[in-house]
Amino acid sequence: MNGTEVIMSLMFFTMAFAFYFITALFYILYWIFRKEWLGQSATALAYISFLSVTMVLIARTAESGHAPFSNLYESMVLFVWTLTGGYLIIERKHRMKALGAMVMTLAFLSVLAASLLPYRFKSVEPLNPALQNKWKWLVNLLSPMGLEKYAIGWLDFHVFTTFIGYAAFAISFALSVLYLVKERYEARGKNSALLDVFPETRVLDELSYRTIAWGFPFLTIGIISGAIWANYAWGAYWSWDPKETWSLITWLIYAAYLHARVTRGWKGRKTAYLSIIGFMAVIFLYWGVSFILPGLHAYA
Repeated sequence: MNGTEVIMSLMFFTMAFAFYFITALFYILYWIFRKEWLGQSATALAYISFLSVTMVLIARTAESGHAPFSNLYESMVLFVWTLTGGYLIIERKHRMKALGAMVMTLAFLSVLAASLLPYRFKSVEPLNPALQNKWKWLVNLLSPMGLEKYAIGWLDFHVFTTFIGYAAFAISFALSVLYLVKERYEARGKNSALLDVFPETRVLDELSYRTIAWGFPFLTIGIISGAIWANYAWGAYWSWDPKETWSLITWLIYAAYLHARVTRGWKGRKTAYLSIIGFMAVIFLYWGVSFILPGLHAYA
């Protein structure tokens, strides 16, 4: 397909790039100066950024005729979308605007990484045959309306649920880093104006645990649905492909986190380190495996 067919999504992506940069900047300024108008502006910009990246996904779907989860560029946009949505829910519920300084910076870095991918990752290409499976019942439901090409399948469900888990782990990573920094200052009997804006360390620790407890079931569902799709595409539920293997490693790390927390009573520094290790595994699973250990998931 020619490049003109991606103009709309790339235009929205350019807008998203600018909005995420400005949003991250406003959250950082709010964190430093604690001006209420900066916080309100940052939140408003976060919603605008979320809308702009939503438009990227919608435009990409219209351009390709399938869910925009089929390559590295599209899945990066999906990660930014889920990360932003998850953060906005937490901000609204827990009133932790300063957390946006880390989370929205992470979102901007993800947008930046997507922008630096070669153009071949951004162009719309015919869907890999292994990815072309749709739920027949949904196709039948949408056919009378002429929308059958927008029906989803096991792959779309697998990717979407997995990335909800990734977003939760990214937020937990940010909370764990904040916990370790603030805990170190408190242990030394020091105060920091930049850290005082955040809740007590026990609150950061508890919220980090809750985000992992919320994201872990989605990762689990993502792995199971991925196995179902793999059986459809390749004739086997599990083939120890590098991506499958690292998915299992990542799952085991977060399972160990929850086990240690619930049954062993681990809290604080130990679980914060586990959370950080888990997210490093997510990054390698997503980027390292894609470029260093390509396998059946090479197109991802």
